[in-house]
Parts: sequence; C-alpha cells; structure tokens
Amino acid sequence: MFNIFVIAKEDKTITELRSELIQNGFACSIVSDENEAIEEIAEHSPDLVLVAMDGYSTNSGIRELCQRIKLARQLPIIALVAREALDSLGIDPSIDDFVIKPYDVRELVLRAKRLLPGTSSSDNSEQIRCGDLVIDLAKCEVSLAGEVVLLAFREYELLKFLASNGGRVFTREALLNKVWGYDYYGGDRTVDVHIRRLRSKLEDATHTFIETVRNIGYRFRGSN
Repeated sequence: MFNIFVIAKEDKTITELRSELIQNGFACSIVSDENEAIEEIAEHSPDLVLVAMDGYSTNSGIRELCQRIKLARQLPIIALVAREALDSLGIDPSIDDFVIKPYDVRELVLRAKRLLPGTSSSDNSEQIRCGDLVIDLAKCEVSLAGEVVLLAFREYELLKFLASNGGRVFTREALLNKVWGYDYYGGDRTVDVHIRRLRSKLEDATHTFIETVRNIGYRFRGSN
C-alpha cells in the first residue's frame, strides 16, 4: 500500500480528501505544521507528498519546503493549488504535478499513480492508437506525432471514452453520464465546450478525430 503525506492546514476539505484517498487504497497522513514536515517524512518514509500551496504564512516558504523534500528524499510532489493562484505557481522543478481546487479525487488518484514507482509502466496493450495519436492509459498521457499534449482531466477522460468506443455515436447526455457521472448537474453544453477544447489541441488540416453527428452528438472516427 502506498503512503501519501498531505502537508496542509487541516480543515474539512483536507479531511475529506484524506478519507477519499484511503477509500482508494492509499495510506494517508496529514502534516499540519510545515516546520515538522521534513522530520515527519524522514520518520515515516511516504511514497508521495501532496502540498497545499495556500493557507500557510508564505508561498516562498512552501516552495523552499518542496525543494528541501526533493533534495533530501527525491519524493514525487503534487501541489494542490487554487485556480487563481495557478499563474504564480510558475515552473518549479521540485513540483512534479499539480491539481486545481476543487479537487477531483479521480484526477488526483490518476496523477498520483502516474508518479508512484511501479504504477506507470505501460505497454501496447495499455495504449489506444489512432494514426500518430497515442493515448497511454497507464500514464494518463496523450501524445500526437510524438509530442505530449497537455489535457485537463475531463478532456482526457472524454477523449479516452470516445476513443475506447471508436465509431459509436454518443449523445451529449450519455457523455455527461459516462464521463462526468450521473450526479453531475451542469448543462449538456459542457460537453460541447470540452469537445471544442480537444479539437483545438488535437486537430488541424491533417488530423480529424472527433466527428459531430448532427442533432445527436459525437463519435470518435480517427484521423483522415
């Protein structure tokens, strides 16, 4: 069982996050005092660290803490960050990945598994290929012509679902249920927005992967 440390001020959100990680098969501990984090990590040897980038005295202090963790233990680090603070996160080599509030636990689990040892190896059986588009299911990664394409979690899940069911037509409602879940209360135009984003990132004059089926919905049809 992998052990995850969460460095964050303990509140309802963080407590719920811990419970959900445990339900997903992880051991999980919360370290509320950033000054004790290094000592706690040395004592308990976690496999991965989640660091909340807000709620502490200084953002620079958290950055320094991440750098110290990386230097001392070489542990994978995922930052938990508010969307409005994303620009200030910048490029920090000590931070391996980030998840934006409000946290989607499925996204967090996928990103954690990608970084944990022994969980991200992949072979051709764990890939969906269409021309030079590759969806690596183990790494939760998409590449086009050998270049990694950065997708948001829902964009990735939507593309993966459509590509896994190539040729089948799905209504917007069906896609909402399959990708967002039955308890999602947003409008079906959410699907259109995400399809538009996927097309902007993946399609050009030589690549067409997602087809609009008039008055019905969408299907994955592959590259021209």
